[in-house]
Amino acid sequence: MSYLHGPLTKFGLTVATIACLFDQGSKLYLLFVVDLAANPMRLGPFFDFVLTRNTGISYGLFQSQGPLGQWILLGLKALAVALLWAWLARAQNRLTALSLGLIIGGAVGNAIDRLAYGWVADFVFFHVSTANWRFNWYVFNLADVAIVAGVAGLLYESLVAGRAVKAP
Repeated sequence: MSYLHGPLTKFGLTVATIACLFDQGSKLYLLFVVDLAANPMRLGPFFDFVLTRNTGISYGLFQSQGPLGQWILLGLKALAVALLWAWLARAQNRLTALSLGLIIGGAVGNAIDRLAYGWVADFVFFHVSTANWRFNWYVFNLADVAIVAGVAGLLYESLVAGRAVKAP
């Protein structure tokens, strides 16, 4: 089976392309048009756009300041994308293809940042505070949203959709 042919593979790759384009478009706009580094944006009492330069992976884990660490992270990401693409080529339904496409698109979007800047641009910041308490969520981007949505789709498929009661 070819890794580029088949309607589900094409569908998943289209989803990946769209997710990556939305991610990169939002980052380019916020970095170079809005200049988020100089102009953080308060969008409401719980939601801001701020620029964070993430040199690690999800949630800022495995921070790497040097080029060797960045190349190792890129290599791991490339391996993950290749494995996900192989899984996509064998997808049996649209939910799997959609979910894998979202994960691939998000991973590629963040990899583009790492190649271009040496870090991943994160900007969505949720927070809740009261007079005595404050909760800050991790700063993330649209690629991260795509990855989380893709993982949620795969979890739904494996935990819920597979348990549908079949009529006798």
